[in-house]
Amino acid sequence: MQQAVVKFEDVDQVRDFVNTVSMADANFELGSGRRIVDAKSILGVFALDLAQPQRLIWDSDDRAILEGIEPFLVREKVG
Repeated sequence: MQQAVVKFEDVDQVRDFVNTVSMADANFELGSGRRIVDAKSILGVFALDLAQPQRLIWDSDDRAILEGIEPFLVREKVG
């Protein structure tokens, strides 16, 4: 399992993020606290409080995934 913290500035970033993770052959979970959604679901992602950073967890060691999500990464901790 890999994890990172991501944050989105606008709707276009959410769309780009979902498109990026949807192309990967891995399972992705996005959220914070008890609210976790499938990161490949644009409706699920929009159901989150996107004003806050979100924890992304995925089940692959493919370095291309990390490169693909790099534009959305933050260095903050999620509660």
